[in-house]
Amino acid sequence: MAKDAKDSYLVGLIGSGIGPSLSPALHEREADRQGLRYLYRLIDIDALGVPPEVVGDLVRAARDLGFDGLNITHPCKQLVIEHLDALTPQAEALGAVNTVVFEDGRAVGHNTDVTGFAASFARGLPDAPLERVVQLGAGGAGAAVAHAMLTLGAERVTVVDALTDRAAGLAGALNRHFGPGRAVGAALEALPALMSRADGLVHATPTGMAAHPGLPLRAELLHPGLWIAEVVYRPLETELLRTARELGCATLDGGGMAVFQAVDAFRLFTGREPDSARMLADIAELAGAVGTPS
Repeated sequence: MAKDAKDSYLVGLIGSGIGPSLSPALHEREADRQGLRYLYRLIDIDALGVPPEVVGDLVRAARDLGFDGLNITHPCKQLVIEHLDALTPQAEALGAVNTVVFEDGRAVGHNTDVTGFAASFARGLPDAPLERVVQLGAGGAGAAVAHAMLTLGAERVTVVDALTDRAAGLAGALNRHFGPGRAVGAALEALPALMSRADGLVHATPTGMAAHPGLPLRAELLHPGLWIAEVVYRPLETELLRTARELGCATLDGGGMAVFQAVDAFRLFTGREPDSARMLADIAELAGAVGTPS
Protein backbone atom coordinates (compact mmCIF):
# COMPACT_ATOMS: atom_id res chain seq x y z
CA MET A 1 0.00 0.00 0.00
CA ALA A 2 1.48 3.33 -1.02
CA LYS A 3 1.89 5.87 1.73
CA ASP A 4 0.52 9.39 1.37
CA ALA A 5 3.06 11.57 -0.42
CA LYS A 6 4.88 14.04 1.81
CA ASP A 7 8.36 15.50 1.99
CA SER A 8 9.46 14.85 5.58
CA TYR A 9 10.20 11.46 7.17
CA LEU A 10 11.50 10.19 10.50
CA VAL A 11 12.69 6.57 10.59
CA GLY A 12 15.11 4.52 12.68
CA LEU A 13 16.93 1.26 13.32
CA ILE A 14 16.55 -0.81 16.50
CA GLY A 15 19.27 -3.34 17.29
CA SER A 16 22.39 -4.22 19.23
CA GLY A 17 25.80 -2.71 18.47
CA ILE A 18 24.51 -0.86 15.40
CA GLY A 19 26.88 2.10 15.54
CA PRO A 20 28.76 1.06 12.35
CA SER A 21 25.53 0.56 10.34
CA LEU A 22 25.47 2.07 6.86
CA SER A 23 21.66 2.21 6.80
CA PRO A 24 21.43 5.88 7.89
CA ALA A 25 23.76 7.02 5.13
CA LEU A 26 22.12 4.82 2.47
CA HIS A 27 18.63 6.12 3.26
CA GLU A 28 19.54 9.76 3.85
CA ARG A 29 21.67 10.08 0.70
CA GLU A 30 18.86 8.77 -1.49
CA ALA A 31 16.32 10.99 0.28
CA ASP A 32 18.52 14.05 -0.30
CA ARG A 33 18.63 13.30 -4.02
CA GLN A 34 14.84 13.09 -4.04
CA GLY A 35 14.49 16.42 -2.24
CA LEU A 36 13.14 14.89 0.97
CA ARG A 37 13.75 15.85 4.59
CA TYR A 38 14.64 12.43 5.97
CA LEU A 39 16.15 11.68 9.37
CA TYR A 40 17.33 8.15 10.13
CA ARG A 41 18.06 7.56 13.82
CA LEU A 42 19.97 4.70 15.44
CA ILE A 43 18.25 3.19 18.50
CA ASP A 44 21.02 0.99 19.93
CA ILE A 45 19.84 -1.16 22.83
CA ASP A 46 23.47 -1.54 23.97
CA ALA A 47 23.92 2.22 24.20
CA LEU A 48 20.58 2.48 26.00
CA GLY A 49 21.57 -0.30 28.41
CA VAL A 50 18.33 -2.23 27.87
CA PRO A 51 17.65 -5.89 26.92
CA PRO A 52 16.23 -6.97 23.54
CA GLU A 53 12.89 -7.74 25.20
CA VAL A 54 12.10 -4.00 25.43
CA VAL A 55 11.77 -3.80 21.64
CA GLY A 56 7.99 -3.58 22.00
CA ASP A 57 8.31 -0.51 24.21
CA LEU A 58 10.70 1.08 21.72
CA VAL A 59 8.34 0.42 18.81
CA ARG A 60 5.41 1.94 20.72
CA ALA A 61 7.49 4.97 21.69
CA ALA A 62 8.58 5.50 18.07
CA ARG A 63 4.97 5.30 16.87
CA ASP A 64 3.83 7.76 19.54
CA LEU A 65 6.67 10.14 18.65
CA GLY A 66 5.60 10.27 15.02
CA PHE A 67 8.11 7.95 13.35
CA ASP A 68 7.09 6.76 9.89
CA GLY A 69 8.78 3.40 10.32
CA LEU A 70 11.65 1.38 11.72
CA ASN A 71 14.20 -1.12 10.59
CA ILE A 72 14.78 -3.97 13.04
CA THR A 73 17.99 -5.97 13.29
CA HIS A 74 19.71 -8.52 15.54
CA PRO A 75 18.64 -9.57 18.14
CA CYS A 76 15.10 -8.19 17.83
CA LYS A 77 13.76 -9.54 14.51
CA GLN A 78 11.76 -12.33 16.12
CA LEU A 79 11.03 -10.63 19.44
CA VAL A 80 9.30 -7.67 17.78
CA ILE A 81 6.58 -9.79 16.16
CA GLU A 82 4.30 -10.09 19.18
CA HIS A 83 4.23 -6.30 19.48
CA LEU A 84 2.95 -5.62 15.97
CA ASP A 85 -0.59 -5.22 14.73
CA ALA A 86 -0.13 -7.11 11.45
CA LEU A 87 2.44 -9.00 9.39
CA THR A 88 2.84 -9.39 5.66
CA PRO A 89 2.53 -13.02 4.52
CA GLN A 90 6.27 -13.21 3.87
CA ALA A 91 7.19 -11.91 7.32
CA GLU A 92 4.70 -14.32 8.88
CA ALA A 93 6.10 -17.28 6.96
CA LEU A 94 9.63 -16.30 7.89
CA GLY A 95 8.90 -15.60 11.54
CA ALA A 96 11.11 -12.52 11.42
CA VAL A 97 10.59 -8.81 10.78
CA ASN A 98 13.24 -6.33 9.70
CA THR A 99 10.97 -3.43 8.71
CA VAL A 100 8.01 -1.92 10.57
CA VAL A 101 5.77 0.63 8.87
CA PHE A 102 3.38 2.79 10.87
CA GLU A 103 0.11 3.14 8.98
CA ASP A 104 -2.98 4.80 10.49
CA GLY A 105 -1.72 4.12 14.01
CA ARG A 106 -0.96 0.47 13.28
CA ALA A 107 2.46 -1.16 13.24
CA VAL A 108 2.83 -3.51 10.25
CA GLY A 109 5.79 -5.89 10.00
CA HIS A 110 7.60 -6.65 6.73
CA ASN A 111 10.75 -8.55 5.80
CA THR A 112 12.94 -6.98 3.13
CA ASP A 113 15.93 -9.24 3.87
CA VAL A 114 14.35 -11.95 1.69
CA THR A 115 13.64 -9.69 -1.26
CA GLY A 116 16.95 -7.88 -0.78
CA PHE A 117 19.04 -11.04 -0.97
CA ALA A 118 16.99 -12.41 -3.88
CA ALA A 119 17.48 -9.21 -5.89
CA SER A 120 21.21 -9.14 -5.15
CA PHE A 121 21.69 -12.81 -6.08
CA ALA A 122 19.69 -12.51 -9.31
CA ARG A 123 21.76 -9.47 -10.28
CA GLY A 124 25.17 -10.77 -9.24
CA LEU A 125 25.05 -14.52 -9.95
CA PRO A 126 22.30 -14.83 -12.58
CA ASP A 127 23.56 -18.08 -14.12
CA ALA A 128 24.55 -19.90 -10.94
CA PRO A 129 23.46 -23.56 -10.81
CA LEU A 130 20.99 -24.16 -7.99
CA GLU A 131 20.56 -27.93 -7.75
CA ARG A 132 22.56 -28.45 -4.53
CA VAL A 133 22.96 -25.38 -2.32
CA VAL A 134 24.70 -25.52 1.06
CA GLN A 135 23.91 -22.75 3.50
CA LEU A 136 26.05 -22.13 6.57
CA GLY A 137 24.03 -20.48 9.33
CA ALA A 138 20.41 -20.87 10.45
CA GLY A 139 19.85 -17.66 12.43
CA GLY A 140 17.71 -14.69 11.47
CA ALA A 141 19.73 -13.82 8.36
CA GLY A 142 19.93 -17.51 7.50
CA ALA A 143 16.17 -17.91 7.53
CA ALA A 144 15.80 -14.96 5.15
CA VAL A 145 18.40 -16.07 2.63
CA ALA A 146 17.20 -19.68 2.65
CA HIS A 147 13.70 -18.46 1.79
CA ALA A 148 15.24 -16.32 -0.94
CA MET A 149 17.23 -19.20 -2.43
CA LEU A 150 14.17 -21.46 -2.60
CA THR A 151 12.12 -18.62 -4.08
CA LEU A 152 14.84 -18.24 -6.74
CA GLY A 153 14.40 -21.91 -7.67
CA ALA A 154 17.00 -23.82 -5.69
CA GLU A 155 16.11 -27.51 -5.86
CA ARG A 156 17.39 -28.23 -2.36
CA VAL A 157 19.01 -26.15 0.37
CA THR A 158 20.99 -27.97 3.04
CA VAL A 159 21.17 -25.80 6.15
CA VAL A 160 24.23 -26.37 8.32
CA ASP A 161 24.54 -24.83 11.77
CA ALA A 162 26.57 -25.39 14.94
CA LEU A 163 23.19 -25.82 16.64
CA THR A 164 21.76 -28.84 14.84
CA ASP A 165 18.30 -28.33 16.32
CA ARG A 166 18.22 -24.82 14.85
CA ALA A 167 19.23 -26.15 11.43
CA ALA A 168 16.55 -28.83 11.61
CA GLY A 169 13.94 -26.32 12.75
CA LEU A 170 14.65 -23.97 9.86
CA ALA A 171 14.61 -26.86 7.36
CA GLY A 172 11.24 -27.98 8.72
CA ALA A 173 9.80 -24.49 8.37
CA LEU A 174 11.11 -24.22 4.82
CA ASN A 175 9.58 -27.56 3.85
CA ARG A 176 6.22 -26.55 5.27
CA HIS A 177 6.31 -23.39 3.16
CA PHE A 178 7.91 -24.65 -0.07
CA GLY A 179 7.04 -28.35 -0.04
CA PRO A 180 8.61 -31.57 1.29
CA GLY A 181 12.24 -32.27 0.51
CA ARG A 182 13.24 -28.74 -0.50
CA ALA A 183 15.38 -28.27 2.60
CA VAL A 184 17.31 -30.43 5.04
CA GLY A 185 19.21 -29.64 8.23
CA ALA A 186 22.71 -30.92 8.88
CA ALA A 187 25.46 -30.74 11.50
CA LEU A 188 28.85 -29.12 10.98
CA GLU A 189 30.44 -32.56 10.73
CA ALA A 190 28.62 -33.10 7.45
CA LEU A 191 30.23 -30.09 5.73
CA PRO A 192 33.12 -31.92 3.98
CA ALA A 193 30.81 -34.37 2.21
CA LEU A 194 28.22 -31.69 1.45
CA MET A 195 30.75 -29.24 0.01
CA SER A 196 32.29 -31.86 -2.26
CA ARG A 197 28.93 -32.22 -4.06
CA ALA A 198 27.60 -28.66 -3.76
CA ASP A 199 26.97 -26.17 -6.56
CA GLY A 200 27.36 -23.25 -4.22
CA LEU A 201 27.62 -21.99 -0.66
CA VAL A 202 25.58 -19.27 1.02
CA HIS A 203 27.32 -17.92 4.10
CA ALA A 204 24.97 -16.50 6.76
CA THR A 205 26.93 -16.39 10.02
CA PRO A 206 28.73 -13.39 11.61
CA THR A 207 32.18 -14.88 10.90
CA GLY A 208 34.10 -12.54 8.64
CA MET A 209 32.65 -9.35 10.10
CA ALA A 210 35.16 -6.79 11.36
CA ALA A 211 34.44 -7.87 14.93
CA HIS A 212 34.52 -11.60 14.06
CA PRO A 213 37.36 -12.10 11.54
CA GLY A 214 38.30 -15.43 10.05
CA LEU A 215 36.93 -18.19 7.86
CA PRO A 216 33.60 -19.87 8.69
CA LEU A 217 34.82 -23.22 7.34
CA ARG A 218 38.11 -24.86 6.44
CA ALA A 219 39.64 -23.40 3.28
CA GLU A 220 40.29 -26.86 1.85
CA LEU A 221 36.53 -27.44 1.59
CA LEU A 222 36.33 -24.80 -1.16
CA HIS A 223 36.96 -25.74 -4.78
CA PRO A 224 36.91 -23.84 -8.10
CA GLY A 225 33.54 -25.20 -9.25
CA LEU A 226 31.67 -23.48 -6.43
CA TRP A 227 29.93 -20.13 -6.30
CA ILE A 228 30.02 -18.35 -2.94
CA ALA A 229 27.41 -15.82 -1.75
CA GLU A 230 28.15 -13.77 1.37
CA VAL A 231 25.76 -11.98 3.72
CA VAL A 232 28.42 -10.02 5.64
CA TYR A 233 29.05 -6.56 4.16
CA ARG A 234 31.39 -4.98 6.71
CA PRO A 235 33.95 -5.55 5.23
CA LEU A 236 32.75 -6.21 1.70
CA GLU A 237 35.69 -8.51 1.00
CA THR A 238 35.65 -11.08 3.77
CA GLU A 239 38.35 -13.67 4.19
CA LEU A 240 35.90 -16.23 2.75
CA LEU A 241 35.39 -14.23 -0.44
CA ARG A 242 39.09 -13.47 -0.81
CA THR A 243 39.98 -17.16 -0.43
CA ALA A 244 37.23 -18.21 -2.83
CA ARG A 245 38.28 -15.69 -5.50
CA GLU A 246 41.87 -16.90 -5.31
CA LEU A 247 40.56 -20.38 -6.12
CA GLY A 248 38.59 -19.05 -9.09
CA CYS A 249 35.13 -19.32 -7.55
CA ALA A 250 32.34 -17.01 -8.66
CA THR A 251 31.53 -14.78 -5.69
CA LEU A 252 28.91 -12.34 -4.46
CA ASP A 253 29.57 -10.00 -1.55
CA GLY A 254 26.99 -8.82 0.99
CA GLY A 255 26.79 -5.26 -0.29
CA GLY A 256 23.99 -5.97 -2.73
CA MET A 257 21.75 -7.48 -0.05
CA ALA A 258 22.39 -4.46 2.20
CA VAL A 259 21.39 -2.11 -0.62
CA PHE A 260 18.36 -3.96 -1.95
CA GLN A 261 16.82 -4.50 1.50
CA ALA A 262 17.30 -0.75 2.03
CA VAL A 263 15.72 -0.03 -1.36
CA ASP A 264 12.63 -2.02 -0.37
CA ALA A 265 12.46 -0.41 3.08
CA PHE A 266 12.80 3.10 1.63
CA ARG A 267 9.92 2.37 -0.73
CA LEU A 268 7.78 1.11 2.16
CA PHE A 269 8.56 4.14 4.32
CA THR A 270 8.02 6.80 1.65
CA GLY A 271 5.93 5.32 -1.15
CA ARG A 272 8.62 6.62 -3.51
CA GLU A 273 10.83 4.61 -5.85
CA PRO A 274 14.51 4.75 -4.89
CA ASP A 275 17.30 4.47 -7.44
CA SER A 276 19.07 1.17 -6.66
CA ALA A 277 21.99 1.96 -9.00
CA ARG A 278 22.73 5.15 -7.10
CA MET A 279 22.48 3.31 -3.79
CA LEU A 280 24.87 0.60 -5.00
CA ALA A 281 27.31 3.38 -5.84
CA ASP A 282 26.77 4.78 -2.35
CA ILE A 283 27.71 1.53 -0.63
CA ALA A 284 30.74 1.20 -2.90
CA GLU A 285 31.89 4.57 -1.60
CA LEU A 286 30.87 3.97 2.01
CA ALA A 287 32.22 0.45 2.48
CA GLY A 288 34.69 -0.07 -0.35
CA ALA A 289 34.05 -1.19 -3.91
CA VAL A 290 31.13 -3.59 -4.23
CA GLY A 291 32.49 -6.80 -5.68
CA THR A 292 31.28 -8.23 -8.94
CA PRO A 293 31.12 -11.91 -9.84
CA SER A 294 34.51 -13.27 -10.83
